[in-house]
Amino acid sequence: MSDFNELIKSAAKSRDYIRDFYVYGFKSRQDFDRKSSRTYDNERRRIESWLAPYIKWEQNGTVKNVFLAFDTNALRQNPLYRIFEAKSFTDNDIMLHFYLLDMLFDGRRLTADDLSNEIAERYGEDIDVQIVRKKANEYVSEGLFMSERCGKKLRYFLSRNPVLSKKTSDALKTALCFYQTASPIGFMGYSLMKSENLLNDIFVMKHGYFVHALEEEILLKLLEAIKEGRRVILKTESNKSEAKNLERSMDAVPLRIYVSTRSGRRFLCLYVPAKKYFFSVRLDHIKEVKIGEKITDYIKYRRLYEAGEGKCYGVSFGDAVHTDSIKLTLRIMEPEENYILKRLETEARGGKITRVGENTYTYEISVFDGNELTPWVKTFIGRIVSFESSNEYLTEKFKRDLKQMMKMYDVLEIDGKAGRFELGEASM
Repeated sequence: MSDFNELIKSAAKSRDYIRDFYVYGFKSRQDFDRKSSRTYDNERRRIESWLAPYIKWEQNGTVKNVFLAFDTNALRQNPLYRIFEAKSFTDNDIMLHFYLLDMLFDGRRLTADDLSNEIAERYGEDIDVQIVRKKANEYVSEGLFMSERCGKKLRYFLSRNPVLSKKTSDALKTALCFYQTASPIGFMGYSLMKSENLLNDIFVMKHGYFVHALEEEILLKLLEAIKEGRRVILKTESNKSEAKNLERSMDAVPLRIYVSTRSGRRFLCLYVPAKKYFFSVRLDHIKEVKIGEKITDYIKYRRLYEAGEGKCYGVSFGDAVHTDSIKLTLRIMEPEENYILKRLETEARGGKITRVGENTYTYEISVFDGNELTPWVKTFIGRIVSFESSNEYLTEKFKRDLKQMMKMYDVLEIDGKAGRFELGEASM
């Protein structure tokens, strides 16, 4: 039986448990049925070692429900970045790290053969030259080392930190403080601040989506694939009850990342060549990303996507062939409720707003997936005069949802008919 270790090779498994504790919360040991109880205990202990100040629980009889609680108003850095500092390493990894730094500290420039020979002579360790070369090239890519060509070989030397003026240094500190709290891949800013012992004493986020830290590795690979025009192989898993724990694999062309201004959720818009359709998947449903080969006609997919993008209300393309036409008639009392009209104009997303009478306005739009529009439409309940759609299903669904709500609140029944939903006077 292996001993417990808080260090991890991959964040994938811990990511799932942290998301369950933080996003969904209030789960007991019995609720985690995907793995064994021992796996649950190990993951919970790791999370406690990383995030002890934020672990909370409630006792429900004999059941202990554990959850994570953050107050983003009071935090100046994202605690979830700690999972990326828990990467495991071997004894040789850490020894080679310090050997290389020690040998290049005085400014010398050495080839991989020179480094391997000197490690054997100075430290008595026989480390293969290919391993030394691989580690040195890795450090070059990370900016720790620099290299220059000498004949057919590369010579490696230690990078030197530039000397910055106080004004520039202060400006960079301010930029890093903001970047690590507000930007995607904020872990890089967090790491730079930690390496320089800098503290964020400037910015806090009122609505900080800290859970995005769990998707940083996924997002970085997707952005790399988009930048280079490459295919990706995605392994996804939905958190919906009917598809829970069901993993799917998808070979697709990544096109764009969207962030919801309402919920903070992030989506990948992609094209699936095998099925010839556009699709969107939430980043927190993506378990793994493998970057594939470069696509010679990537620009073709981008142009197809951009041609249809204007008909998307959110991130759904529907069948990308048929559109749903929607007409919403609202009663807006003027001038007392001009703020409602202003909101309608701000959130129209390309829809047409027309004043059709005193205190009466229509909003018309044609989109690929009208389902995305209905939650927003329902926020105007109390002012809706009529709801019309070319999609009969949307009309019936809106009618059914509204009837169910009115029943819950003991409101009198209303009339409706397919294709057009008449409320007469403003609803409610």
